[in-house]
Order: sequence, then C-alpha cells, then structure tokens
Amino acid sequence: MAEPRQADNPPPEPSGAQPGAREDPLRAYNFKLDINGVNEGHFTACVGLEAKVTALRYREGGAGPVVRRLAGPVAYGDVTLRFGVTTSRALWTWFQDSLQGTPSRKNVSILMTGPDGMTEVFRWNLVEAWPSEWHGPGLDALEQMVAIESLTLVFESLHRGG
Repeated sequence: MAEPRQADNPPPEPSGAQPGAREDPLRAYNFKLDINGVNEGHFTACVGLEAKVTALRYREGGAGPVVRRLAGPVAYGDVTLRFGVTTSRALWTWFQDSLQGTPSRKNVSILMTGPDGMTEVFRWNLVEAWPSEWHGPGLDALEQMVAIESLTLVFESLHRGG
C-alpha cells in the first residue's frame, strides 16, 4: 500500500479575522439618530444641516447715505436623513403624531461615527424637532432595500455637540 504523499506547498497562513467573528452590518451607516439617549435609526446620508441669519438693512437718521446691517431672525433648514434602517417602531410612531396634526417635539441628536461605525466623531443637537416627511422604499421582493428611504426633521434650533 502506498504512503500518502505530502503537499508540495504548505497550507496558507490564517488571516487576521477570527473564525465566527461577526462584523457589524450597520458599520456603513455612519449617521445615527439618537432620541432620548436611544439610537433609533442608522442612516448613510444626512443633508440640510443649515442655519441662516437674515441681515436687516437699517438707515440711521443723520448718518447720511450709510445703510447699516443688523442681525435679524434666524432660520434653520430641514434636515433629511437618507437610506436608513431601524429595528424600532419609535420613528414611525413619532411620525404618526405629525400625521395626526399634533407633532411631538423632541430634542434629538444626529451622531456622525468614524469608519468603525462605533466611534462618535461629532454630534448635532436639534432642539424641538419633529418629523415632517417620511419616504419608504419601493417594495420589491427581489431587491435588497433600505427600510427608510428618507426622513425629514424640522426643528427650532441647532447646537454642535461634543
């Protein structure tokens, strides 16, 4: 009986990944919506973080042709979070309040995370926010879709967090 022959090439070295180690599927969702300290949604895009101070023209009596500019009212843009997923019903319930004509105003935070999907890079705090628009994905059983196409929030003021 012939002896088993040894392979000419040694087996490949194991990679750094551990067998059975699970990679977080939400790592690519770098924007988190935090409501009352609870992460209620994960999104890949956030647009509309903006504020504008209206410049008012004011002409002083006796100052001749000089027109001064004063700070006027502050207006904030609507924030739209796009391409998101959630395992919570809290976002839909919150939007339902708006549909009923009695929006529930909440202080929320939008967190931007680093490439690892966990480390907070910065946060924006939206004061007295409520959802004004909800767009769901197209329903197609053959395609992989996101759970929330977009969610638009309106708010009273904006603060940069730590």
